[in-house]
Amino acid sequence: MNIKNIAICSILLIGLLGACESESEKRTRIAKQEQIRIEKEQKLAKEKRDREIRLAEVTRQKAIKVEQERKEKAIYDKYINNTLWTGATPYSNCFGGNGSCSGRGCSQIKVKTPSSSDVLVTIKKNKQVFRHAYIKANSSFTFDFPNGTYQAFFYYGKGWNPSKVMKRTSNGIVKGGFIADEVFGKDRPQLIENGILTYELILQRNGNFTTQSSSKEEAF
Repeated sequence: MNIKNIAICSILLIGLLGACESESEKRTRIAKQEQIRIEKEQKLAKEKRDREIRLAEVTRQKAIKVEQERKEKAIYDKYINNTLWTGATPYSNCFGGNGSCSGRGCSQIKVKTPSSSDVLVTIKKNKQVFRHAYIKANSSFTFDFPNGTYQAFFYYGKGWNPSKVMKRTSNGIVKGGFIADEVFGKDRPQLIENGILTYELILQRNGNFTTQSSSKEEAF
């Protein structure tokens, strides 16, 4: 049997099989084909919706990022050159002002700031902020207090933003902070009796200060 005869037989066989298909089987076959077509269309439609959702989310995130960057730039431009006066107590709502002490039983802590950075100093007693003050760059400030053990913390930076939230405490919200070049440092607790403890803060070449590293959670 040659190829031509084989092809003719195949066509006849397919015809015979088709002729043998009942009406019920035909409807079932057509329904199945239609179901496959519908499912394929639904899958394609879902994939299209998913792509559109992903694209919309990417677009939304980009818009959020752009708006956030715009707000950050506006804050930066507004406060980058802002500063307070030496001796200011921006956290007085939480920690009160700076009391005085004179005569016997009193000591002092004097802080000299580097020429390149303003510093917010907090002095803690029994792990609570007892004194605090803002000191401009290349300036000094002296704290007075009764003899005792105190720990000094130093918050360096540039550009004072009075609305920046630093920490929430039981006494209220510590609000106000630098917007650039932030660094936190500290000294170990020191016992001071009828004396003066002086800190001369120096910015080292590697970017760290001479005091130990700290954080806003510790300092406030």
